[in-house]
Amino acid sequence: MNHTRHSLNALGTKLKSEFPLHNDICYLNHAAVSPWPKRTQLAVSSFAEENAIFGATNYLEWLKTESALRAHLAKLINAPSPSDIALSKSTSEALSIIAYGLQWEQGDEIVISNQEFPSNRIVWESLSNKGVNLKVVNIDKDDPVSAIEKRLTSKTKLVSISSVQYASGLKIDIDRLGKVCKQKNVLFCVDAIQSLGAYKFDIAQSLADFVVADGHKWMMGPEGLALLYVKPEVRDSMTLNQYGWHMVKHRGDYTRNSWELAPDATRFECGSPNMLGIHALNASLSLINEIGIETISEALDSNISYLIGKLKDIPGIEFVSSIEHPRLAGIVTFTVNGIEPNELYSELMKAGVICACRGGGVRFSPHFYTPEHVIDRAIEIVKTTVCQLQNQ
Repeated sequence: MNHTRHSLNALGTKLKSEFPLHNDICYLNHAAVSPWPKRTQLAVSSFAEENAIFGATNYLEWLKTESALRAHLAKLINAPSPSDIALSKSTSEALSIIAYGLQWEQGDEIVISNQEFPSNRIVWESLSNKGVNLKVVNIDKDDPVSAIEKRLTSKTKLVSISSVQYASGLKIDIDRLGKVCKQKNVLFCVDAIQSLGAYKFDIAQSLADFVVADGHKWMMGPEGLALLYVKPEVRDSMTLNQYGWHMVKHRGDYTRNSWELAPDATRFECGSPNMLGIHALNASLSLINEIGIETISEALDSNISYLIGKLKDIPGIEFVSSIEHPRLAGIVTFTVNGIEPNELYSELMKAGVICACRGGGVRFSPHFYTPEHVIDRAIEIVKTTVCQLQNQ
């Protein structure tokens, strides 16, 4: 940890220039929407200026940026090829593509956890009209992988799980769960929105058939653009429910009267790409690539440990999150005895501590670059706010 902190200190000037956050706020809300790095702001500004002056004159260069983004995303999950990466509008859309692309039979089962964000629940519930049964496994106390494994049957077709749970911050042993699914011949879907950009993810280790993740949290990109990975062997068996000019093999040949599906992941992209979002997310991922995901995850773990140590000094604090490794990720959710979480959250936001109210508590989520003095200031504000609320 000390070595990582030293490495980031050496990058201090660079990180300060990349994240010139307003001095009046303590930003601890990356699990919701992350600030952009400075380079991302500049990439969007440059793209907008170019578009205003030249229109689409340089569209072929834009396509190179799109290719670079696919390469960044492929590297982030260790996908075999950038051609395995589809660009979706959101995690919800990506999950819907999966849910309605698979072939379901009456009595098929899907298994999720009781801690999932609605995106990874509602889409599976919607399949009930196809005779598909959804099992929700309680992972609050038991080992999550063991709890899920116990609920798998010969009818289980798919397990869908978040790599890190949005409210509790519980980190799931994805690699271990992937091996269980492989042994049981069950498809494995990972919603990685709360880990990609913060922690290492390896398709080869996790054995995931599907990976989905928006770019606006730990990847520090814009809303409206998400990763969709589908294992090639599964991809070829999926039904498509969206059609357009972009998802065909001979894209750009507008005189053809016949068409075939694109052989790669672009078959899931029915229409025009989100070029503005592509330029933004590509810039954000270039920073992650420069610093390295190992350095980022170690620095984030250091920040989380520091944050927990400071929070423990607050009288009456109780942690909703597990605060023990390896279940701990970039999210710490807590309550303070005698104070309603929503009330504490509202007062903290007014005081400039940007956070969220999730899972029955206040959720803090710093990132790797968050300075310790920002955490210190946030803790002082929490202490002051708690005293004020207790004395009302």
